[in-house]
Parts: sequence; C-alpha cells; structure tokens
Amino acid sequence: MMIGRKICRKAQLIAAAQRWLCPQASPVPVPASPAPLRCYSQLSCSPSAMAPSSFPAARVRSLSNNQYTMKRMWFSSDALEDAFCGGIVDVPLAQTGEGIAECELLKWYVKEGDQIEEFQPLCEVQSDKATIEITSRYKGKVAQILYAPGDIVKVGETLLKMIVEGFHLQQEAYDGLESVDSPTSETIKSRSCGVLSTPAVRSLAKEYGVDITDVHGTGKDGRVLKEDVLRYAVEKGILEHAPPVTAKPEQQFSGGLHDSQYESAKFGYQFNDETLPLRGFKRTMVKTMSMAATVPHFYYVDEINCDALVELKKSFQESNSDPNVKHTFLPLLIKSLSMALSKCPLMNSCFIEESLEVILRGSHNIGIAMATPNGLVVPNIKNVQSLSILEITKELSRLQKSALDNKLSPDDLSGGTITLSNIGAIGGKFGSPLLNLPEVSIIAVGRIQKAAHFSDDGNVYPVSMMTINIGADHRVLDGATVATFCNEWKQYIEKPELLMLQMR
Repeated sequence: MMIGRKICRKAQLIAAAQRWLCPQASPVPVPASPAPLRCYSQLSCSPSAMAPSSFPAARVRSLSNNQYTMKRMWFSSDALEDAFCGGIVDVPLAQTGEGIAECELLKWYVKEGDQIEEFQPLCEVQSDKATIEITSRYKGKVAQILYAPGDIVKVGETLLKMIVEGFHLQQEAYDGLESVDSPTSETIKSRSCGVLSTPAVRSLAKEYGVDITDVHGTGKDGRVLKEDVLRYAVEKGILEHAPPVTAKPEQQFSGGLHDSQYESAKFGYQFNDETLPLRGFKRTMVKTMSMAATVPHFYYVDEINCDALVELKKSFQESNSDPNVKHTFLPLLIKSLSMALSKCPLMNSCFIEESLEVILRGSHNIGIAMATPNGLVVPNIKNVQSLSILEITKELSRLQKSALDNKLSPDDLSGGTITLSNIGAIGGKFGSPLLNLPEVSIIAVGRIQKAAHFSDDGNVYPVSMMTINIGADHRVLDGATVATFCNEWKQYIEKPELLMLQMR
C-alpha cells in the first residue's frame, strides 16, 4: 500500500508505466528499464501489449484479436506477474526429498477444466524413496496438464498450468490457451503414454518423418510396432517398400528390440517380446544393488532350533484378544535380534567409505525387506530396543499395509541400521542377500520346517529348524565377529525366556 501511494503521488511515473504497458496508447517510447512494479491502468489496450516478457508468445497471439478495458489499477511485483496477466500460473514438481532429482507420475486426481481448492491433492508421484501427493498452492481452474501417468518428471519441471481465481482476464486467457496451444487430455495421453511404443520405434518414426500418433498400432493393447511405422510410411509414399524387421542376436536376448516377432516353424505361432520400463522402487533397486555388488561380501550360515519359538508364538496367538493383532514369528525374531545387537554393536553400524570411518548406530532401526507389486521396499522399525514385542507387531503390521498400498513415507524408508529378509514367508531354506548400503550386515531367514535330529543316545526326534544366512561387509566385519553375534542371537531364539532377563 505504501508503494502504491508513493506511485500515485507521482503522475509522471504513472504515465510512464501506462506507456510501458500500452505503447499504442501513446507515442512516447517504452522506457529502457521499466520499474519492477507493473501498473495496470484504466486504458483500453490489447493483451499483447500488456504481456510481460515471461508470458509465452503463443498465449499473446491467442489473445491479440481481443480488446479489454481495465477498470482498476493494480500494482504487482515481478514474482506475481504471471498471476496478474490472466492468472495463468505454473505448478512445478517441488523438491520431494534430499537428493531426489526426478519422480515418476503415478496418477492424476484432477483433469483439465476442474475447479481446484487450495491444498487439494493434484497428483501422486513416486521417487526413489517414497510415494508423495502433490497438493495445490492455489485456488483456481486446471488449464493444461503437461504429463501423463508413467512419465518421469524432473524436479522443477511444470506439472500443470492453472488459472488462478480473482483476476478478470482468466477466462479469456484460458479460452486462448484452448484455441491455440493447449492440447486436449486425449492428445496429451497420445503424446505421453497413450501411444504404446518403445524409444526405438519412436526413433524410427522420427527418422521417416512420421507422426507416431497417426499410426495404427497392431500390437498388444494398440502398441505401435516397427512394422506399423514402416507400413504407414509405405502407404504415405515415404518408402517404396518396407524393409524386413530383423533382430540382432544381442537384441533378442537383452530385450533391445521391443516388438520383434518370432514364428515357430513347427507350429506357426507368433510370440511378441515386451520391454517393461523399470520405474519407482524397481529403478531404485537397480542403483542400490549395483552399488552393493561392488562391496566385498562374505556369508555365515547357521541353523537354529525354533521349537521354543513355535510354542511361544502359539501361546501369544491363543491368548490374543485383539482381532486387529496377528502374532507371527517375525516380531519375536526382530526383538531377539535387537537384544543380540546390544552385545555386538559393530553389526549395527554403517561404513563411511570416503573417510574410512565406522559409525556405531545408537538406535536399532531394523529394516524388513518386503515384496510389493511396485517392487522391493525396505521400511524399518525405529528404536526396536525400546519397543515391546506387541508394539513391534503393530508397527510391522502398519508398515506392511502401507507398503502394499504404496503409501510408505520417506521416514519409513530411511535411517535403517540392519536389514532382515524373511524369504521363508515365500519359500526356500536360505538365500544370499546383498547389503543395503551403507549398512554392514543383512540377514536372510528361511522357513521353519521339521527336520530329523539325533539325540546323544542315537534316537531320532523331530525339530523345528530354521536356516539363517548373514551377509556381511568384509571391509568392516570379520568371521569371528559375525559368528559371535549369531551365537548370541541363536540363544535368544532357542531360549526365549532369556529375553525376560535382558528386556527393559
């Protein structure tokens, strides 16, 4: 208000601002360095004259045939110039976490033309670490959606354009966008992900100057194949004859050729290859496992008698009165693991390669590897050393539900100190897991099954046995340390009453 009053007192400055906004209203030349405050005067002028330099030229052209009469005078800073020029604002993908450079767009909650309230969810994106909802900072109307589900969006890129309420130019600006350069939702879908094809097919279409959206796809779900592009090029006279589509040997085995067809000479069947892009957590697994493969691993395998653990779990389940709680072996293994970590803190550490330092972690944040439809995730239970078995059971249930719903938060997925992989829940006696860096140890637990054992007098009796395989970073841990830790953990599992003596 103070700035507005000062400008209003200076008629010369106001006149100069008016001439800057509407040069056709006066022969006076535009000032070389306009003031940072823009004055929108009560003059009849075209939007092309009003548009600041940041306003896209296409939008100016779409509005250039219409005249508008400004009934009021506003003053705005450069930071809000887009909003005052028709209310069109860009909604970018904000920084979703430290070190995150891009996200996959999972789904839209809105469509073009929808009215949006402030803080209303717009879309859902997935980074390397979590799934996040992007909400609106403005109240207005969706003018243009720039990405489709499945697209990879860089941090800072514009997700959509909105018409912010409160400015009388907004509808005209929106109409201009629709008439000139705003594609429909169907067009966006066809450009982004509606046309199913690979980069190789798109590159081929570009090579022959073919618009891939005009090509009829004959593959699965309308997928555009190389044959479709070549056939279209022949129909349009771009090519005289379609060259044969063949696959190089390395492409056949690596999946480099997306839609090649192989025909069985004996049966005449046709089989189509399909390349699946790795997104979200699956893409993260590529990075983390590639880094883990560079670390020298060694493995320590042992068997644990779980007869007492089976009886304890059965007792918990029989006395359970809460229908929302389901007792399993895993919470007991997690708590006993934490007790063993207290005796062997080096197992609960992380290695800093740059400074050659080992950090002994005070909290036992035990990660649990979980297989989900979206890929492998490793959320962790925080401060297990301070939790009861019942609290661990409830937190584990929450993490499992969030993982299946793809709703894990960045906090759920960060800060782990050691990882437990329960492959026995799916099947198998034991596995050889790779480290979840910068952690220095990971444990794969096989299924509990009956096995025949011999007593000292030679009699055979059944025992519930579980095989474990501890993967360790040999730069930090040696065999003696891992064996000592395993013995500690083993005694807590085989004699769970010892937990009562140590538990706080």
